[in-house]
Amino acid sequence: VWMMVPDSVVDNVIDELAALLQAGDILVDGGNSYFPEDQRRARQLAQRDISYMDVGTSGGVWGRERGYCLMVGGEQAAFERLEPALKTLAPDRDSVPATPGQALDGSTADQGYLHCGGHGAGHFVKMVHNGIEYGLMAAYAEGFAMLNKAASPAHRDGLEPSVADIALEASTAEIAELWRRGSVVGSWLLDLTAQSLKSDPALARFSHEVSDSGEGRWTVKTATDMGIPAHVLSAALFARFSSRGEADYSNRMLSAMRYAFGGHMEKTPPDGHTEKQGR
Repeated sequence: VWMMVPDSVVDNVIDELAALLQAGDILVDGGNSYFPEDQRRARQLAQRDISYMDVGTSGGVWGRERGYCLMVGGEQAAFERLEPALKTLAPDRDSVPATPGQALDGSTADQGYLHCGGHGAGHFVKMVHNGIEYGLMAAYAEGFAMLNKAASPAHRDGLEPSVADIALEASTAEIAELWRRGSVVGSWLLDLTAQSLKSDPALARFSHEVSDSGEGRWTVKTATDMGIPAHVLSAALFARFSSRGEADYSNRMLSAMRYAFGGHMEKTPPDGHTEKQGR
């Protein structure tokens, strides 16, 4: 049985499915679950002689056409039984060029699926993957925000003299399309960004509120537990909090302190959006 449900209901769904399964069956959690929970769930299902596999699945809604990158955790024997299904869902070797000189010695990584280790290893790798995804998305978003402001005369009011008169005439859609060709920052995310800018250059149908599914939080927590500095990953997560208005109070507090010690007033331009004066 392969299930892909929100992490908050995984245990309830497992309880329901376990009552229907038989000894020797395999239950796969193909969604985004917190990896420490996988070990507990595996122990509980082992008491019924049911194998539990955690499979981190990446590919989004495009996976149906492109194939899914599958990061697998669990017992080797269960992996081998599950392998035909994994091979069917994953991209094949021809989906991307092979890494020159790479000797994988029997690994299936170049086929788009990999047994990463014991229980929890699959979801651990997927968690780190999603943390990196947060960082990549934030970097693209911030860079394109700079390009958008430089390309719009209406947005350049109040800029520092060094950039106020920049003569950028190319649109963000054109630049995205340009970068897709030979650029160091080319990626599938950039391909999707170019498509979005082509269909909706002003991104008018999107709000500024960006949710998070939990994977970014787990990544930052795990990095902290491991003593790994994760500057970009944590900043990208906090940026999503800010997008939902969670920084509004702290920003007002900053404004209040700035006024209190220096008498700096806020400036309200004709469009009604408050801007700061000075430093």
